Order: sequence, then C-alpha cells, then structure tokens
Amino acid sequence: MKKVFKLEDLDCANCAAKMERAIAKIEGVNSVVISFMSQKMTIDVDEEKFNDVMKQVVKTCKKIEPDCRIIL
Repeated sequence: MKKVFKLEDLDCANCAAKMERAIAKIEGVNSVVISFMSQKMTIDVDEEKFNDVMKQVVKTCKKIEPDCRIIL
C-alpha cells in the first residue's frame, strides 16, 4: 500500500535523509522517499502491517527530528 503523508516542521535536508534511511530499515517497509523541499513522505508498506509499521515510523521520526510531525 503506497501512501503520501505531509510533514510539518522538518528543518533540514540532512534530517530528512537520516529519517529516510532509518525508516527503510523497518520491517514491512517496501520503500520510502522523504522530500525536504515538498515536506512530504511517500511510503510503500505491506497492507496487513500498515498500522504497526506507521507507529514505528512516527517513533523513528521523533528520535531523529523531535519537532517534525507526520500528518496521518
């Protein structure tokens, strides 16, 4: 299942790249692209694991960029 989410308060391109690498390692994530310029995250996740994976994605983002919010 591929979805696009808006990001709020993503401060730098380096943080976006760190988040992208960390999210890509989460089990159930097929692909992820985070665009600093458009402040969006495009993620492809196994449909049956979607809710669990997104909880992990939110936690991961908070560790790297505490101010950033994913608009679910």
